[in-house]
Formats: sequence, structure tokens, C-alpha cells
Amino acid sequence: MSWLASLQGARPLFVKEVLRFWKVAAQTVGAPVLTAVLYLLIFGHVLENHVQVYPGVGYTAFLVPGLVMMSVLQNAFANSSSSLIQSKITGNLVFVLLTPLSHRAWFLAYVGASLVRGLMVGAGVWLATVVFAAPQMAQPLWALTFAVLGGCLLGSLGLIAGLWADKFDQMAAFQNFVILPMTFLSGVFYSVHSLPDFWHGVSRLNPFFYLIDGFRRGFFGQSDVSPWLSLAVVLSVTLAVAAVALRLLKTGYKIRH
Repeated sequence: MSWLASLQGARPLFVKEVLRFWKVAAQTVGAPVLTAVLYLLIFGHVLENHVQVYPGVGYTAFLVPGLVMMSVLQNAFANSSSSLIQSKITGNLVFVLLTPLSHRAWFLAYVGASLVRGLMVGAGVWLATVVFAAPQMAQPLWALTFAVLGGCLLGSLGLIAGLWADKFDQMAAFQNFVILPMTFLSGVFYSVHSLPDFWHGVSRLNPFFYLIDGFRRGFFGQSDVSPWLSLAVVLSVTLAVAAVALRLLKTGYKIRH
């Protein structure tokens, strides 16, 4: 089945996945926006007059793109991973398995819905922060590019985690010991240039750093590394993770017994 045919076949499953999180939008969209705003209020209030990362950019304004991208990443991952693990545990995944959908259609539907949720939460965070920092968008194409790639990367990673996990404890461990550390150690709240040499080098090994740095470039026209380097790293990692997710779906890993 071609990718075009897969795209057409994925539409019903994509709609189902979007409706799944939209029916509880207060939990899946509203709560993450509130959490990000609380981060902004606390860190911005404490450090606004003490930290300046880029010339002419206040610390509160600096925080905004980091919090927006963090919200995109966490919610894109949560959407695909939670959907799969819930379907496996409750047993209703069998109804999707009975359809003639290809592994490509599954991938497009789950990752597409994850991207939609991630972008919706990210947009909500950005709109909410307008009250605290004047909106800036020096190079919007960079911001859009990294937001889309971030949603696709974490949606694919969520697929892998959802296929691997057999119970909610395993999923929680994956999120707490992999996703959260990589997110918080990626430069959301600081510039990596402020870190000691060892941790600065470690940060360069974290693909989430390149996502947030490239996204921040879209806001201020300034970044810690070249946006082209960030794009190359993020695109390579996204394609690699997507290839693994597609392979697992094709073989029916832990979903076909």
C-alpha cells in the first residue's frame, strides 16, 4: 500500500484519536497550559531582574519559547503513548487490528493526532503568555518547522513507548526517567552556555536541546547554535525514531499474539 493510500486509510483512525483527547480537553489541553503558565509566573517573577541570556531579551520572554516547545513535546508523547497503552490494557485495540489498515496508516494516524494535540497545547501556552511578555516572532518559519518536527518526533517516540509498555507503571517510568529529564535538561529554563563544560557537552548530545534552541531562534533570531545544525540533528533523529516505530508496527510488536 502506498503512502497516499495509507493517508486516505488513516483518516478515520486519525479523527478517532483527535476526538479522544478533545472530549477531555480540560485535562489534555487546558491543564498543560495552566502548568506552563505557573512555571512562567514562578521562574519569571524570581529571575526576571537577575538573568539575561540574549541582549535586549528579558528572562520572562526568554522562557516563553522554551515552555511552548516543552508543552508540544510532552503532550505529543503523551497522546500516542497513552492511547496505545490504554487500548492494549482495555482490550479494544483488537477492533483496530481487525481493520485493513496498514502499518503506515497506523503511524500517520497516531503521529498526526499527537502533532495536533502538541500544537494545540503549544499555541494555548503561547497565547496565555502574551499577558506576561510581549509576543515576538523574528523568524516564524523556524519556529513552525521545529514545532512540527518536535511533535512528529515525540509522537513517534510515544508510539514506541506505547508498544513496548505492558502496564501503566512501565509507561510512567519511561516518561519520568526518559522524557522528563531530556526535556528539563534541554535549555528550557536556561542557556547551555551558562553550564559547566561537562554539562554543556552533555547537553549537545540531547536532541531536545536542538529542538528548543531552533524553536527559540524563530522567536528572537538568536540561538546557541546554528539553526541549520539543529535542523540536521532533529531531522535525522526524527527519521530514525519514525523508522523504528514503523518497523515495530509492521511486525506487530506486542500487539499481535
